[in-house]
Amino acid sequence: MRSYSTRPDRRSPLRRLRNLGIALTAGAALTAASLAAQDDPAPEPAPEPAPEAAPAAPSLLFLRANKVIVSPGKSLDNMGLLVRDGRIVAMGTDLAAPEGVETIEGEVICAAFIDPWSVAGVDASSARTDRVDTASRATDALDPYGQDEVLDDLLESGVLMLRVEIGSAAAVSGVGAVIRADGAVPVLADAAISARLYAPGLDPVSRVGQVDRLASALGGAKKYADDVATYESNLKTWEEEIAKKETELAEDFKKAKKSRDKKVKEAKEEGEELKEKKYKEDKRPRPPKFDAKKASLARAVGGEVPMVIHVEQALELRELLRVTRPFTRMRLVLAGGRSALLFADELAERGIPVIVTPAPSSPGGDVGEMDPGFALAGELSARGVEVLIGSGATSASASRDLPLLAAAAVGHGLDEDAAFHAITAGPARVFDLQSKVGSVRRGLHADLLVLSGDPLSSSTRVLASISGGKVVHQAGN
Repeated sequence: MRSYSTRPDRRSPLRRLRNLGIALTAGAALTAASLAAQDDPAPEPAPEPAPEAAPAAPSLLFLRANKVIVSPGKSLDNMGLLVRDGRIVAMGTDLAAPEGVETIEGEVICAAFIDPWSVAGVDASSARTDRVDTASRATDALDPYGQDEVLDDLLESGVLMLRVEIGSAAAVSGVGAVIRADGAVPVLADAAISARLYAPGLDPVSRVGQVDRLASALGGAKKYADDVATYESNLKTWEEEIAKKETELAEDFKKAKKSRDKKVKEAKEEGEELKEKKYKEDKRPRPPKFDAKKASLARAVGGEVPMVIHVEQALELRELLRVTRPFTRMRLVLAGGRSALLFADELAERGIPVIVTPAPSSPGGDVGEMDPGFALAGELSARGVEVLIGSGATSASASRDLPLLAAAAVGHGLDEDAAFHAITAGPARVFDLQSKVGSVRRGLHADLLVLSGDPLSSSTRVLASISGGKVVHQAGN
């Protein structure tokens, strides 16, 4: 479509007529010039600046409960909490609700539940694919609109955060993320690198081969990281040397110029050409060729992000612990680990957490030597292993049952405070969110639950779910 300008034609009539090829007399030109003066409108006055918008009023929310669980094993009675713009800004027994502020009351207030092993909020094809690598990102596969009903169910059950991953059919599934169930919004885009050493039906040689391939990839990533570190060190040294040389040259410039002029004069007198010694700069160090896959995995090897590995059988777990011992900075996290009790002492010594999905035992079969079933969480915890409880990343809807899984673990020997830790402060710590969520403290994000009773009681109802300071679920609404 042709567009037409509504701007006035500010060319003088003389120029317009010339463009038409009409010869004008001097008198016509003067007339045209006179018309031009009339044709240009007077400049409009500059518009007055718009008044600055008033700052938005702070978002306020007041909560009160007979008991506030500050952290696992620590609670305070009869507390009020004031939330402003998504953060807890005040706590106290004598704290009163400001006039006109929304107030929610209940029996218990605690940190929101966090599922450390989930696929809720991720589109189904990305969750199951094998076409991923260490540089693939779960944030690229989030699908809040396709799972709105599932996510709404999570808000009702109190599971407000999830660590999600993709590529369940791949040996390495890339970079996982922690998201809020409210809209599948990322809280931490780089939560962990995930890998898998669980393929039922493989023979022992193939299973050990899986571990060897992972160890080789880790070794390659470490060498890549070492090469990058060496390059950066050499580059820094080179830049310092260049800066030092430039300073020396600047200081000696006048002296050097005088000496050179003298040498040029002497050379001319002798009829010779002055051959000057050229300054040769040290060659700038060359960086290693960028490799996105190795760079991503190197972050886990160096401990920048955790490395979560799904492993169930004793053979793979034994080999995994062996090949990862040299990587002393790596923050290894096991997922599944139905044979983990066989290695509990080493796991405790090395500080390796295990994400457990409480389930009935399945003797024999693919797991092999040991499968304690529902009792696994309690027995690992009793041996000093940090236990997290996750839904197992089997389906998006499984995360809704997270508090029931924790309660089942309590029923089979896990201490209640340890179970609460396993779905709140534990995942927050392991995935570097303890300064934001996982407990109830002033300054932390307001990701909270208001409950009718104890968090892991089967009769307890979630009266309200607060995600980032916003009420996203309220019973009866």
